[in-house]
Amino acid sequence: MKILILGAGAWGTALAASAASNATAGHRVCLWSRDPAQAQAMQVHAENRRYLPDLALPPALTFSAVATPQLIGLANAADLVVVATPMAALRQMLQDLRDCRAPLAWLCKGFEAPLSAPYGLLAHELQAQVAPVMAAGVLSGPSFAQEVARCQPTALVAASLHDAVRQALVEAFHSPTLRVYANDDIVGVEVGGAVKNVLAIATGLCDGLNLGLNARAALITRGLAEMTRLGLALGARAETFMGLSGLGDLVLTATGDLSRNRQVGLALARGQTLAQATGALGHVAEGVYSARTVVQRAELLGVDMPIAQAVVALLDGRITPVQAVAGLMGREPTAESASGPKD
Repeated sequence: MKILILGAGAWGTALAASAASNATAGHRVCLWSRDPAQAQAMQVHAENRRYLPDLALPPALTFSAVATPQLIGLANAADLVVVATPMAALRQMLQDLRDCRAPLAWLCKGFEAPLSAPYGLLAHELQAQVAPVMAAGVLSGPSFAQEVARCQPTALVAASLHDAVRQALVEAFHSPTLRVYANDDIVGVEVGGAVKNVLAIATGLCDGLNLGLNARAALITRGLAEMTRLGLALGARAETFMGLSGLGDLVLTATGDLSRNRQVGLALARGQTLAQATGALGHVAEGVYSARTVVQRAELLGVDMPIAQAVVALLDGRITPVQAVAGLMGREPTAESASGPKD
């Protein structure tokens, strides 16, 4: 199978390395970088020194840095195209590839900042707007790039309305160390991937304040309820949030110290500013950029998301970490419900 991965950040590189390492499948994997110097360095050193240092890339992996106008030709020669850019770059990439004939999937998680619509769009909504005839989907789930690149056991979910896209993703990436499940609930998968980043900031804050394991468990559980409510309002299925892209990704991102969003919460709890917290990462923390759009979309739908709202207030500097916790704990008591109007 001929696989083209567009974007040589940590996650794109890790996924490319995983597919190219699967000798039994015999895939031909090409990793494209917008920066020719980066592509050349990866070719020479067999390593992505910027994003995945000290991890050797497989010899079967090839590299490209063709100019953007030539990307469509590269894409149409592939059996599967994977866009591994941050959410902020997805719109332009889909516009550039709108005539792509191959199945296409993206890896980014989050809501786009509001542009042509009055609210931020999920990736599949964005694709329907700018490239409606494209057969596309998303590859998501609980995964740290470093562990996938090291071929440590991981499970992901391939979501699309198109069976051909789901099957292409399974064929491309299913391996002895990477299990890929198919799912046609792309709305639920994308909501889970977007909201868990916001909740991971909250959990990092909780742990950074040393509130204890009880508090962490409560936060994750009620965060899952918030995620589910938003997903149901957007047309997702409830059971999707009990799977890899919901509960699975939430637990990993909220508790794993490789999580950039969790690290933002920990840094804010230490008294750092948001600029200091994000500047030290060297990578994008999607929760910082999508938190406001998550809350905005929820408010337009009449969905109550108090944890996400507290994260936004904290990121905006309107409340302190201690005030965020006090506000959540001071809410009026109510019945436990994942799908009800109130938390």
